[in-house]
Amino acid sequence: MNHATDLLLIGGTMLLALAAHGIGQRIHVPRVTLLLLLGALAGPELLDLLPTGADDHFGFITQLTLAMVGFLLGERMAVKNLAEGREAVIVSIAVTLVTAAFVAVAVWLVTRNLPAALLLGSIATATAPAATLDTLKEAGANGPLTRLVFQVVAIDDAWGAILFSICLVGAQLLLGEGGTGLSTLGVGLLDVGGAVLLGTVLGLPMAWLTGRLRPGEPMLLESAGFVFVAAGIASFLGLSYLLTCMTLGIVVANRARHHVRPFRSIEGISEPFLALFFFMAGYQLEWAMLPTLGALGLAYVAARIAGRLAGGRFGGYLAGSASHTRKRIGACLMPQAGVALGLALLATERLPELTYILPLVIGATVIFELVGPPLTLIQLRRAGETGKGYQDEPDED
Repeated sequence: MNHATDLLLIGGTMLLALAAHGIGQRIHVPRVTLLLLLGALAGPELLDLLPTGADDHFGFITQLTLAMVGFLLGERMAVKNLAEGREAVIVSIAVTLVTAAFVAVAVWLVTRNLPAALLLGSIATATAPAATLDTLKEAGANGPLTRLVFQVVAIDDAWGAILFSICLVGAQLLLGEGGTGLSTLGVGLLDVGGAVLLGTVLGLPMAWLTGRLRPGEPMLLESAGFVFVAAGIASFLGLSYLLTCMTLGIVVANRARHHVRPFRSIEGISEPFLALFFFMAGYQLEWAMLPTLGALGLAYVAARIAGRLAGGRFGGYLAGSASHTRKRIGACLMPQAGVALGLALLATERLPELTYILPLVIGATVIFELVGPPLTLIQLRRAGETGKGYQDEPDED
């Protein structure tokens, strides 16, 4: 079988990602946004640049990418880091829950569709760590607000992924996929609990093996092997492969010696998949649906902004943060990118009847990626923390 078209698509997308990275640095627009836009322009509803069937393997690309993303999210849930970042943990949980509640209520008021409200509420909690950290570095930011933003974006996607996994199960049951009464509760517990159990069972031998291999090819084989096997078994059993791989990462982060190594190995191979993922996600965009999403899109964007601001203030109050930090932390958490898009794709894959979730999230992602970083920069300037020399957190491994 001749795979010339597939190879051209893969190679061309990677070169586009490289070009998007360079252009994005010059015009201060995130690479994710550019890849989404390029994919949307190349789609069948506009320029129609790709041959028929070019997106046939998109489901496989999505699963591979989200398996790696889930595993990498698990690294953020190391007990040591959570214990040392008490303020960030409290603020991140508050922002996650308040944002989810605000968006869920707003979506329900517009659509009267509870499954969609639950899913979009949980998707809205995701942020864009890369875009946020790039802004901190570019501004040379340093100070209490900068440190809190750094710590919060390091863990809040993990809370969001956990919440999404629970809401996805709830949405499936509300749409009649899990029976009623106690059987409904049992199916939900089996889905979430089974994913956690599977991730733990596979995580323990992975954690034992990690650190006993030298960095390089053996470490990469071990890391990729466990992550993909975990995702495959979870899919075969009908469990959440995102939550399974995230649990795998949590176990490794907390149990393994030299636990940073497998995460860096997965990071090293994830870039090509992420580039394909973002480009093909844009390619899937149905432009014809965008005008019909007017009221819902406005509700989603407005509720997410309100939820971030209110959640930041509430979380800062609970954590005992300084007043100026409480006032500004929520506005620094507006960027939204890859994780939100991945969750939307997973929701569409599981519940294809909710066709408007993906185009809505893609549109909102572009908006938040464009306005989020400048808003973060404004807040850092008002806090007087720019131009002081940004410092990365030390890596002790």
